[in-house]
Amino acid sequence: MKTESSARQVMTISDIAARVSELAPKLLEGLAPDDLAIVLKAATLRRFPAHSIIAREGHSADEMFLILAGRARTFTTTRRGEKVLLLRIPAGDGSGGRALLARPTEYLLSTEALTNCSALAWSRSSILPLTKRYPILLENGLMIASDYLSAYRDLHVAASYDTASQRIAQVLAKLSREVGHRGFGGTVINISNEELANEANVTIFTVSRMLGEWQRKGLLVKRRGQVVVRSPEELVRIEA
Repeated sequence: MKTESSARQVMTISDIAARVSELAPKLLEGLAPDDLAIVLKAATLRRFPAHSIIAREGHSADEMFLILAGRARTFTTTRRGEKVLLLRIPAGDGSGGRALLARPTEYLLSTEALTNCSALAWSRSSILPLTKRYPILLENGLMIASDYLSAYRDLHVAASYDTASQRIAQVLAKLSREVGHRGFGGTVINISNEELANEANVTIFTVSRMLGEWQRKGLLVKRRGQVVVRSPEELVRIEA
C-alpha cells in the first residue's frame, strides 16, 4: 500500500484494511483475503479536500477511485458551463470506472469531493493487470454499471409517472436506507436542497416548499445541509 503524506494523517495502513472490511465495497466483492491484500497494495491512499475535483470530465481516465471516508458526487458540464449534478458517491462506492477498460478513454463525468475525502486510487497501469489476474474485478465493475442503469431507469419512470412530492419522498426514503444514520428525532441524511432537487428531478424551489410543508406536519426537520426524517415509510405512504 502506497500512501501520500497528507493521507497518512487521516488513515494508517491498518486503518485502511479495517475500513475496507467495514465498507465491503462492491468493487472488491468475491476476492479471497490474500487476493484482496494484493489489490489493496497496488493502490495509493489519496486525500481530497472538500469541493476539490477528484476526476475531470473529458480528461484521460487514468485512475480509478474508491471512497473510504467522506462523500463525493459526479456532475457534467453543459455547453454553457452550467454544472448538472448526477450521482452521490458515499463511502464504499467508486468513481472513474472507465480506467478498467482495456481501450484508453476519457472520464465520462467529473467527480467532486463534497466533504474532505480519503480514497484509494489505482492507476490504470496497475488496475488493468489486476483485472486479468482477478476477473471478478471486471464482473463487479459491470454489476456496478448495471446498478447505475437501474437507478436511471427508476428515475426516468418516476419522472414520467410520479408527482414532484412523490419523487422527493421516495428519494428521502431511499437515502434513509442507504446513507442515513440514526440521530435525535429520526434518520439523519446529510444532503442539501440542491442535491435533493437533483436526485428527485425537481426544482430547488419545489424541494424547499415540500420540506417546509412536511416540517410543519411534523414528518421531518430541515437543518442546514441535513434532513432528519422521522419516518421514511410514513412519508412515502402519505404521498402515495
